Amino acid sequence: MKLFVQIPCLNEEETLPDVLATIPRSIPGVDEIEILVVDDGSTDNTVEVARRLGVRHFVRHTRNMGLARSFRDGVDYALRHGADVVVNTDGDNQYPQERIGDLVLPVVLGNADIVIADRQTATIAHFSPLKKLLQQAGSAVVNFAAGTDLPDAASGFRAYSRAALLRLNVVTQFSYCMETIIQAGHKRLRIASLPVTTNPKTRESRLFTSMWQHIAKSAQAISRSYVMFKPHTVFVTLGLLFALGAALPFGRYALLLATGTAGQHLQSIVLGATSLVGALLSFALLVLADLQRTNRVLLEETLERLKEVQYGTTAGPALPGAPQNGRPSGGNLPGPVDRSAGPARPVGPGLADVPAGVQ
Repeated sequence: MKLFVQIPCLNEEETLPDVLATIPRSIPGVDEIEILVVDDGSTDNTVEVARRLGVRHFVRHTRNMGLARSFRDGVDYALRHGADVVVNTDGDNQYPQERIGDLVLPVVLGNADIVIADRQTATIAHFSPLKKLLQQAGSAVVNFAAGTDLPDAASGFRAYSRAALLRLNVVTQFSYCMETIIQAGHKRLRIASLPVTTNPKTRESRLFTSMWQHIAKSAQAISRSYVMFKPHTVFVTLGLLFALGAALPFGRYALLLATGTAGQHLQSIVLGATSLVGALLSFALLVLADLQRTNRVLLEETLERLKEVQYGTTAGPALPGAPQNGRPSGGNLPGPVDRSAGPARPVGPGLADVPAGVQ
């Protein structure tokens, strides 16, 4: 079984050595451990530092593309090079890399498809009371949308099985964290949580300029994913609310008309008609959203089959001597291999293999 530890980096030359030094070199049940640095347009010596410290796998962006794109391109690279498990950590040394073995264990044993580290945000000293409250509220919203029970939905320290990555599709441009949980919840993937203690803070987040921007972007990603997977809940609720808004003024108008109260009472008619139009539009949007959801399900199933053809069959838990992705456990291939197309070709140390579309 092969494990890829991917590290999205943006100007991490100072903290990257600490990250690399604490990544385990051997894990029970894992035959090969590879480190992948995803350079998201760094302007410092991040890549040079990584090469000097022995990293052989790189994905490089010529400009900053964002965390979601970095995650997606890193996963694409790892799958094309035979990854059975992918762990995502950060280049700022926020997460305890020495816990990677514990993080991947449920995946290796076949007990989970995704394992998400619980940072225990209530105990993090540099988190303000407001940030702790918002973290808890955000996790509650994601759990409601996904049908999960995760204490720290925003954590980026995660382990994914190959099968899970073949089924997940990141479309947001901000952060993959919320979107992948909602997708995984609705696709009935098994998600586990692992409590960890984070390292001391090294710098401010570069993912967002303010807490309110983070809230707005996260809310956008959550609402889009929720509408995609549960259109009936959203639009039936809206339709019933508008219908109630139409029934009340129409009922008032009927009552006044029956009692012979003087006046035209046009305000009740206008308000009722407006609410009725809103209800009809909500139910019309429900039909369109349901068709869109059906189309997405079919497209994702097709995409999953294409990924299986491109990357190879899905691997199971590591068993001694059992073949994994067409190779014996322990691996007979001399180093990483590009399986993207045509005959397998080795990728030499220090060479950047950039997925299609990445500059």
